[in-house]
Amino acid sequence: MSLVGKVVIVTGASSGIGAAAAVEFAKQGSKVVITGRNEANLKATEAACKAANSKVEILLIVADVTTDAEKIIKATIDKFGQLDVLVNNAGYGEMGSILDINVDQFDRVMNTNLRSVFLLTKYAAPHLVKTQGNIVNVSSVAGLRSFPTSSVYCTSKAALDQFTRCIALDLAPKNVRVNAVNPGTIVTEFHKRIGLTEAEYVKFLEHAKSTHALGRVGAAKEVADAIIFLASDSSSFITGATLPIDGGRHAMCPR
Repeated sequence: MSLVGKVVIVTGASSGIGAAAAVEFAKQGSKVVITGRNEANLKATEAACKAANSKVEILLIVADVTTDAEKIIKATIDKFGQLDVLVNNAGYGEMGSILDINVDQFDRVMNTNLRSVFLLTKYAAPHLVKTQGNIVNVSSVAGLRSFPTSSVYCTSKAALDQFTRCIALDLAPKNVRVNAVNPGTIVTEFHKRIGLTEAEYVKFLEHAKSTHALGRVGAAKEVADAIIFLASDSSSFITGATLPIDGGRHAMCPR
């Protein structure tokens, strides 16, 4: 599937991997639906998309994936009449040992990282069947490996990986592909949003050089490029895959 003229939804497009993915789809000539909760940041993503391709068609939807999944799909179909690619990128994390984390924290993480993906996929699937489109879920190396004080986040991403494989089997007879990318440490605002101070984040990035086989952390564009690959004809015989974009982190022994 050439991505020129294809209608693509990117959730969590207000920053980080989602914003980078939106820009890369714009470069491909796609019609890009960007959604997130922060309107100012979404407008910045929209401007970046237009800077990358002045002819790009953008639909900006301020929405929360945990409550507005049906609205996002409906607004897309109302505007463009079809859907070709769904990128489930919106994600959320909270830290804590099982001795400390509470049920509300568990629910918030699961609602964003798993339940919203189920809902968006459910509402999008009939439209993707019509176009024989595909889904790319943004998971994490945390879905492949376990980390202390991250049980809920790791569990949500492991569940997302299994969901990816199961839905790939459900939709394969309809020629709809479903895959996931599993980023390692990527330079975004994510870790600061889950509580790291600026100084702690700098220290974390430095330490991460030793936990990734390539000796460095990643950039959002590197994940976005993989998303483009999985959404395009170049991966036409790939479905149910979870692709680490992690500099070898998933293959490393814990340190």
